[in-house]
Amino acid sequence: MPGEIRNPILPGFYPDPSICRVGDDFYMVTSSFSYFPGVPVFHSRDLQNWEQLGHVLERPEQAPLDSRYISGGIYAPTIRYHDGLFYMITTNVSGVGDFVCTAERPEGPWSDIHVIHGAPGIDPSLFWDEDGTCYMCGTGDWKDGYPHIWGAVLDTDTWTLGEKRELWRGALHDCWAPEAPHIYRKDGRYYLLIAEGGTEHYHAVTIARSDSPLGKYRGYEGNPILTHRHLGWDYPICNTGHADLAQLQDGSWYMVLLASRIYGGYHKNLGRETFLVPVDWRGEWPVVNPGKGCVEFTCPAPALPLHPFEARDDNDLRSPVWNTLGTPTNRPVRIEGNELYLRCVAPTFIPQPGEPEDWKRQAIGFYGRRQQHMCFAASAWATLPEAEGVSCGMAVVQNGYAALRVELTRDQSGVTARALKSWQAPGGTRCEALLGEAAVGETVRLEIRAEGQCYTLLADDRPLGSADGGFLGSESAGGFVGAYVGMFASGNGTDSPAEARFTRFRYQGC
Repeated sequence: MPGEIRNPILPGFYPDPSICRVGDDFYMVTSSFSYFPGVPVFHSRDLQNWEQLGHVLERPEQAPLDSRYISGGIYAPTIRYHDGLFYMITTNVSGVGDFVCTAERPEGPWSDIHVIHGAPGIDPSLFWDEDGTCYMCGTGDWKDGYPHIWGAVLDTDTWTLGEKRELWRGALHDCWAPEAPHIYRKDGRYYLLIAEGGTEHYHAVTIARSDSPLGKYRGYEGNPILTHRHLGWDYPICNTGHADLAQLQDGSWYMVLLASRIYGGYHKNLGRETFLVPVDWRGEWPVVNPGKGCVEFTCPAPALPLHPFEARDDNDLRSPVWNTLGTPTNRPVRIEGNELYLRCVAPTFIPQPGEPEDWKRQAIGFYGRRQQHMCFAASAWATLPEAEGVSCGMAVVQNGYAALRVELTRDQSGVTARALKSWQAPGGTRCEALLGEAAVGETVRLEIRAEGQCYTLLADDRPLGSADGGFLGSESAGGFVGAYVGMFASGNGTDSPAEARFTRFRYQGC
């Protein structure tokens, strides 16, 4: 409807949003975990039409990522603009820690990483005071048995921290996981916005205030200012939290935050998505979605001119929506025209935790994009290389255990298409079930269709098998990511130079 914005504004696995405004333009980044390139960057002029400009982390040396643990890697970035320069600060939990990249333009190129030594925890953020001093805050290590939010002055010439101080431990006594801190200055006071309660059902947004950036913060008596945990397990939008605020040109405020859409039961296959809500901050404390107090599927639009972007073909394999799993090494992915070639690299389809250390040097041959719809159809023509022991196909992937795939294999009798389901059993065992199979030719049209939680795997328009996809939600599979749909090739334990070829990929939501 006119005057309304449809939520989520970024559907699919786009969690931990951070936003900043520069003049008439808004820029936003989200977490990317172990997918490469990392930290997607978005642009809007009206808060409802968003265009992806690219990624901050586009070079392997910026983001060493391990493909084995998909929920590792890049956590919770913050984007800020100061004195002609964009800053993105985040954490690579796979070994680098907190670091900053800078750029003169949000589309890049972004600098090499500047590691912030001595910064504990995750979810770092930056704030510049009116005198030009830069402050960094983050989620601290456990202290006296409880986690906390810390802050310190950051020297942006040497990227060194001053003395760290505890700022706040959250609104709820002994609260779980106080994290995602952002500092704002308003009416001469400093406000600290955080998330607490964990990133699942009990997630919440809380706020505190101080007279100085590094002073002790006092929590708002009306906390939490946003949560859905009291709405029950059937409310269609859950785990609201991890928010950031932007003030518009007219002085009004909006909040971006993560939340998940449940469907087919309490399942969140699409992961944590980015939502938008208005904020009334005319008083001392912000009021989220006045009169409603919750996140809805529509949001009142701001008084801004509409700026829709030219439609982009995301089925183009060079679109920025595409990612590899882990930092690509040894050229596992090659694109010529609109043909995709995936090398049959050493690991099995999705490596398990605890597999041989030498497999860490390889990214598996996977090239995918986010599942963004509850109902969709994704297809591609696949050609299996003439090599022993290799496989290729299409898959919908949640993590290292939970996946559905339709794959091609070869034996003496020819090529077979198989539909398979893999999942994690109690105790950590990885299980796999054959849903169906059929003999096929050398080049096959593979397809995955989803109608709600019913996923069907097809080869040459022939259904091979179906499965309930509820196990693909993070509440069942664990981790922090959402489902990806894409193409893969595997040497099934051997490192083959053979390449699988894919053409005419199509993803269509319905």
